[in-house]
Amino acid sequence: MKLLTFTDTHGSLKALKRIEHKAKAQNPDLLVCAGDISIFEHGIVGIIRRLNKLNKKILIIHGNHEDASTFKKLSKLFKNITFIHKNHYIKNNSLFLGYGGGGFSMIDKGFEKIAKTKFKKIIKNNKNKKIILVTHAPPYRTKLDKIGRNHAGNKSIRHFAEKNRIDLLVCGHLHENFGREDKIKKTKVLNPGPFGKVIKI
Repeated sequence: MKLLTFTDTHGSLKALKRIEHKAKAQNPDLLVCAGDISIFEHGIVGIIRRLNKLNKKILIIHGNHEDASTFKKLSKLFKNITFIHKNHYIKNNSLFLGYGGGGFSMIDKGFEKIAKTKFKKIIKNNKNKKIILVTHAPPYRTKLDKIGRNHAGNKSIRHFAEKNRIDLLVCGHLHENFGREDKIKKTKVLNPGPFGKVIKI
């Protein structure tokens, strides 16, 4: 399966045009967005409308610039937009798990709760599928959360990746690390940035 992943476009027309071009040129099976498509939701309806016109299914979570309730409403209005925060989506042999918001705390009790009560069960029931976790916050202690000499990522997300069979983790939030990739054990970790990155799983 071919994915076009992107994050943190923050309302940039240049970024949107690049995503549109890649979607048409690469013909991905799905688009996956790790949040912050706007600057505090300014013009968010127009952005979503434009993405919806690509006529490709787009799995999306909110970032720290958006509210979950906004995406929940918009996903009901636009047929190609699927909001996967605290939820999952299955296509062919791939299972997508989503957790949006945050990015500023090293421990996320909300994520830990949903991971323990819901995500683990879903993974267990889909042992034959590829597992893709989409979060806005980057996991702790990788190339994707490094600011200067320090790591600013989320320990809860890292712990989950270490203890569960995750094939791909797509995240964003830290603009300094756009385009970077790393690994947590066997999990590939990717911050695709606002111009997007095509990946096969």
